[in-house]
Amino acid sequence: MRAFACGHCGALVFFENTVCLRCDTPLRFDPERLALVTMDQGEPWIDCANRGLAGCNWLAEREGALCRSCELTRTRPSNSDAAGLEAFAVAERAKRRVLVQLLEFGLPGIRQGALAFDLLSSAQQSVTTGHADGVVTIDLAESDDVRREARRRQLGEPYRTMLGHLRHELGHYMQPLVVVGDEAWALCRGLFGDDRSDYEAALERHYTEGPPADWQERHVSAYAAMHPWEDWAETFAHYLHITDTLETAREFGVLMQRPRALGTDDSQPPVPPADPGEGAFAQVLAGWLPLSYALNAINRSMGRDDLYPFTLAPAVVDKLSFVHRRVLDAGHAP
Repeated sequence: MRAFACGHCGALVFFENTVCLRCDTPLRFDPERLALVTMDQGEPWIDCANRGLAGCNWLAEREGALCRSCELTRTRPSNSDAAGLEAFAVAERAKRRVLVQLLEFGLPGIRQGALAFDLLSSAQQSVTTGHADGVVTIDLAESDDVRREARRRQLGEPYRTMLGHLRHELGHYMQPLVVVGDEAWALCRGLFGDDRSDYEAALERHYTEGPPADWQERHVSAYAAMHPWEDWAETFAHYLHITDTLETAREFGVLMQRPRALGTDDSQPPVPPADPGEGAFAQVLAGWLPLSYALNAINRSMGRDDLYPFTLAPAVVDKLSFVHRRVLDAGHAP
């Protein structure tokens, strides 16, 4: 995520801010310019209709309308479901963040009529998180830290967040939009496997037998080993994790060099630009690996588990590189 400055006083402000903490100037996010703007800039100011309900800080095009993010939500908890609405606000906050990343990449299909979200509470009904035909369904119970941590431990997942769920399901949605043409699909199936294989049989096998013992040699997560669809979605989500974190590091001026114990080496590559078009995926990886090592060491200094508990095998790097190329080709395409 980019760093933002208050347009009135120049203080550092963040994507989620609704007011500058230094000068009290109101702030809103303009989804057309992908920028955090201040009210005193003399431009039209129309709050999203979900300003109160979901804490949305985005601008809408007209009075009483939803913003570009909120209008994609097709179903939400009822007004009488207080707990569900609280979780709904958490999910919407994560959704805004991932949609901005996809919009910055210029990827297709991020519009009403093509993409929709059903944000439902399993406390009220049976909900299965997933994607089908352009509709992303999210179980809002995943916004509860205790429940999500229990599920993470139960399934042996090193990383599980609301943002991660949204990135994964949007990976399913984006696959046919960015993997275009027979040649691209042949390359995709050569890396991830044949997505036309029986999904239900693969799902049953995964939950009955678990992942193969050597899954880490070929997949970014155990769940990715279940079926080629899930391998793509997990890899796509991981790509978004990496590129978003790298952009944030770059925006805050974080540059990586060798640790002191290995000696100073100014030739070490800095964190690359956030724009994935500037260089091959090797450049992204050259920035990501030293940054992830440093972040893990910092987390351990705070008595926490590794921030990035993953090891990228060569086969996984090849898949991430393929995703990178598909994003480049699809981004800002006519």
